[in-house]
Amino acid sequence: MTQNGTVRLEVKGRRADVVLARPDARNALNLPMCEDLVEAFALIAANSEIDLAVLRAEGPVFSAGADMKERNGRDEAWVMMRRRAAFRAYETVGACSIPVIAQVHGPLVGSGGEIAMSCDFIIASTAATFRFPEPQWGTVGATQRLQRVVGVARAKELLYTGRVMDAEEAHRIGLVTRLTAPEALVQTVDETADCILKAPPLAQKLTKQCIDQGSRTDLASGIAIELSAIDRLLSESDWRGSLQQFNTSVGTAARKKKA
Repeated sequence: MTQNGTVRLEVKGRRADVVLARPDARNALNLPMCEDLVEAFALIAANSEIDLAVLRAEGPVFSAGADMKERNGRDEAWVMMRRRAAFRAYETVGACSIPVIAQVHGPLVGSGGEIAMSCDFIIASTAATFRFPEPQWGTVGATQRLQRVVGVARAKELLYTGRVMDAEEAHRIGLVTRLTAPEALVQTVDETADCILKAPPLAQKLTKQCIDQGSRTDLASGIAIELSAIDRLLSESDWRGSLQQFNTSVGTAARKKKA
């Protein structure tokens, strides 16, 4: 458990689970949870044996968004401090060097969406719902990540109206990468995690780095980023061993197909 007890960090082998653990408050994001998210991912970054993280939540709700009750009796300076803390939490999740999967099983609102979108991709249950009601609540939020995931026009429509979007639509517009039946969600995430962990860790980290950095630049600069990653991979990894392992697995699969 992290310092404030709002986030639980579970490490098993090469996988870490970061669990939002305020189910009685519908996992609403408050200042202690912002701090705990930063702490959890700092602990992951400090552990070289962890090669993948899954971000999930306790209880029936993934996250009800920002804990608006925190603002009672607060002044403008406190609200700005609190918002900066939230952005630090999102940025810490997004900056994680290893693959991070968001496992979404129920309602996701506002800041919960920011947390999930900070992960590499979202695997969601068909029972999940998505809502970005910030303007409806008299505030501003999700204006940057959401448009980069679903496009400018869709982000505007979702934010302006604050409507509830079902999982099927979220999948169709690209917010959700994989959609599963509720009873299959955990197994799907576990299988996806196991598949990712089969690849050499450095290759996965460099792939993530190349995609993240390349998405912010032009194609020529992106290719230079990838070439730099390839150079590092050749000098720091057992790439010949990985190639031999790949060739062996292909040969085994071919023999099984013939049998």
